[in-house]
Amino acid sequence: MSDPVLSRSPVATAGLPSGGGFCRAAALIGEARRAAALAYAPYSHYQVGAALLTASGEVFTGCNVENASYGLTLCAERVAVFKAVSQGNTDFVALAIAGGSATAPAAPCGACRQVLAEFGKPDMSVWFAGLANGPITTTTLAELLPHSFALSPEK
Repeated sequence: MSDPVLSRSPVATAGLPSGGGFCRAAALIGEARRAAALAYAPYSHYQVGAALLTASGEVFTGCNVENASYGLTLCAERVAVFKAVSQGNTDFVALAIAGGSATAPAAPCGACRQVLAEFGKPDMSVWFAGLANGPITTTTLAELLPHSFALSPEK
């Protein structure tokens, strides 16, 4: 049975390689859920996973990694972005995030939204979902962070 919230809406397929918007979203959400299972969250027990699709078709996953010094904790989204960038990938197409509870979607924090804005285009598709099932939120980077901070890189 398919989830009625996940659809082939223009937002769901924005910026994706040709065709398969529904399948691409479902696959990325699955990757994010698998990544969440690897989260190191001994303090909050709040597991989050992210799957980042690049223009080259590669998927980079990340999970949240907590630290006893809470300020040193990294969110799943930033782990995925930093993995991609460290491998030379900076052209992002879509992101799926899974976390929180089994059914309630986890949205990215403000810091992750700003890091995503550094590389993602405003129409980049973003999906967030719970760890198991339930509603899936479909949005874009511009809708998540409408007034992002930006500097012009010096050349």
